[in-house]
Amino acid sequence: MSPLSFPSDDDGIRAVGDEPDYRFTLANERTFLAYVRTALAFFAAGTAILSFFDQVIGHRVLVVVIGSGLYALGLFTAATCYWRWRQLESAMRRGAPLPFSVVPPVITGSLILLAAVAFVGALIH
Repeated sequence: MSPLSFPSDDDGIRAVGDEPDYRFTLANERTFLAYVRTALAFFAAGTAILSFFDQVIGHRVLVVVIGSGLYALGLFTAATCYWRWRQLESAMRRGAPLPFSVVPPVITGSLILLAAVAFVGALIH
């Protein structure tokens, strides 16, 4: 294999089922990239909170909890995006229903919790 070669699909995702319409594959790839952008946004928001929000929230412990929570959401999103892409690709190839994802409810619930902590911290300050 030359240095510019890309790895092959050794675990066989392309061997399963039929090739889906390329538009669905590209849409799945765009969704994957949206998950990556979301993970990067969580990392950036966590960095901003940890760096600049001591005066707004007032308590360093709350700042660390909120910033670390955003980092954790970023890690969760980054860790699940490839897995989700593979799930959807496999389901499309097999003609199966698309599986449920726990990612949106986890992100939504976590953001609500972190926003509530930030709100209480700002009120106490």
